[in-house]
Amino acid sequence: MKKLLMIMAVAIITIFASCKKQEVFKQEDGKTSEDNRNVQAECDEAINDANNVVSYHGSSFGKSPNSVLAESKLTNGEVCGASIDTSLLKQGIITLNFDGTTVCNNRKRAGSIRLSIQGFTSGTRWEEPGAVLQIVYNDYKVTRASDGKSIKFNGMLNVTNVTGGNLILLYLGIAPNQTNLIHKVEGNNIQIVFDDTKTATWNINRQATYTKSMNGNTVVFTCTGEGIGTYNGINNLENWGTTREGDGFTSQVSEPVVWNTTCGAGAPVTGKLIMKIDSKEFELTITLGVDINGNPVTPAVNECPYGLKVSWKWKNDTGSKIYPYQ
Repeated sequence: MKKLLMIMAVAIITIFASCKKQEVFKQEDGKTSEDNRNVQAECDEAINDANNVVSYHGSSFGKSPNSVLAESKLTNGEVCGASIDTSLLKQGIITLNFDGTTVCNNRKRAGSIRLSIQGFTSGTRWEEPGAVLQIVYNDYKVTRASDGKSIKFNGMLNVTNVTGGNLILLYLGIAPNQTNLIHKVEGNNIQIVFDDTKTATWNINRQATYTKSMNGNTVVFTCTGEGIGTYNGINNLENWGTTREGDGFTSQVSEPVVWNTTCGAGAPVTGKLIMKIDSKEFELTITLGVDINGNPVTPAVNECPYGLKVSWKWKNDTGSKIYPYQ
């Protein structure tokens, strides 16, 4: 169950979070693409923690009598390197306070993250359609232990439970009328400070749809990630904003990104993302779910793609590389 939770929570967030894939971006685009993926990965790791904590406290944040059962299937709700303040739980508020010293997966975290269910005191619960979980970053700083590189966040995200329900109830089949689960993540003008003191502004608007199917006797969960933002006439944006150098950028999901539990969160079976920095005449395209020759493959049962293809344009120069997932 813990593995399932990790895959589904990570699915929307860590398309390119590994060191190897970050190096790809660094080689092809200096800092901007690497920054964007680092910021996205760390911001969404916090969403992963929020999902875990809120789900663990399902009997308080949830609505149905099955919330207690779902809660019992989870981990102990702990967050590495953080103390969890539940003193305002009756108001629908939990705060994660990070100690700044504990190393977790080569990362130390400081500052705090405040989680709150909007309208909780009026009766709104997380399992209800349209319920909103607000995530507020207060000097939330992530430092890479190996080299001291850091990112600090200040700002707010709203995670909307579009369909209602929760992942565990869907997985366990406790909610027979629930066939899928849709979460939407939105945030504007999130302030980012890097270790060189330069700042960036980041906006996010994307959606994840979770579905359950059976492959024989095996449960297969699928997550489809889409960009649903619009900026300067560009649709399907997952995020956009201003880089640490002051250049505007956009990151577009031109084809929905699809993961499943057969191949894992680190191996999307299909999808395409396009990142542009117009002032630098730069464009980076990532095609997910390709064969060894870089051709997109059609997802098939019990089969996983070779990897991803990275193509770039910079002024009059072009190039591409193919990278395996493993």
